[in-house]
Amino acid sequence: MPGMTKIDWYILKKFLGTFFYAIMILTVISVVIDITEKIDDFISHHLSVSFIIFHYYIGFIPYIVALLFPLFVFIAVIFFTSKMAYRLEVMAILSSGVSFGRFLRPYWVGGIFLALMLGVANQGVIPRANKISTKFENTYVKDNRKENVLVNIHMRVDTLTYITMNNYFIDGQYVSGFTMEKIKGEKLLSKLEARTLSWDSTKQVWHTGRAVLRDVGDLRMGVKTITDTSFKMNLTPKDLLTNTNARAAMTTSQLEQYIARQELRGAGGLNYLYVEKYRRIASAFAVLILTFIGAIIASRKVRGGSGLHLALGIVISASYILFMQFSTTFSVKGNLNPLLAVWIPNIVFAGVAIWLYRRAPK
Repeated sequence: MPGMTKIDWYILKKFLGTFFYAIMILTVISVVIDITEKIDDFISHHLSVSFIIFHYYIGFIPYIVALLFPLFVFIAVIFFTSKMAYRLEVMAILSSGVSFGRFLRPYWVGGIFLALMLGVANQGVIPRANKISTKFENTYVKDNRKENVLVNIHMRVDTLTYITMNNYFIDGQYVSGFTMEKIKGEKLLSKLEARTLSWDSTKQVWHTGRAVLRDVGDLRMGVKTITDTSFKMNLTPKDLLTNTNARAAMTTSQLEQYIARQELRGAGGLNYLYVEKYRRIASAFAVLILTFIGAIIASRKVRGGSGLHLALGIVISASYILFMQFSTTFSVKGNLNPLLAVWIPNIVFAGVAIWLYRRAPK
């Protein structure tokens, strides 16, 4: 790489080596803990080791790695840089005439590499992994805790169509108390009322039992009783079941399409979807910011050595998580702009990074 010296490569190898070692240890610990929590479910369903690995942990491991990726980058930087400072390697580099900004170059290179890795994975790899682990958990772990009935569903299907479902039975993909209205502006065009509605997964259509169709004209209203009918609408059982796990299992393109459909239907409270969308990029930028902060803090030799640096790193990590939880909660539960909510921790900690850089000994 142009402009990289032996010292730069030395720091970069330390950076990446420490990070990947730390993330490997985290993965092993997380898998062991998860196995102890789910061992009864594995045994009760008579699942083989190979089945569990290829149908669950192949999805669980990328999820847990991505979840703590920025924080473990930060801890890795703190750990190996503090050791360099304690052995006076940082002082020797700076005393040789290298500026502090130039000293940080390998940290930028490593940070950008890891940020790109996380950013790309968040768009498709991690959602697909979440889909694998979620499907396994819903089938073998959470199957006895799933809700079987959704009640009082009201939504807009397209620009003209509004529906109401009194009860939707998940297991049978069956609806009781169904109403579909077509409204243009403030004018009711038609209204379909059916006691039952069922989903035909083969033909991808909805079937009604006995139904009443009302066509509303300018001067009169026609009423017709239908014994049975089939029709398509821009709604499937998957749309009714989308929850927190489901949105995390969508690739970014799928998530954007789902948001567009929900906006078309006039669904409210979509901030939780936008938070998920924007978080995937913001977490990648967090890698860069936390790398920068960690390098500045740990490059200074202090009384207490690596222990003090690691303690400070844990405090900063906890503060970052706290900021993220508060800001996203205000967006999901309140009216805070989701883009701003996701980026508030990065903005705050970027300010902290700049302040630390200006105060660092040059």
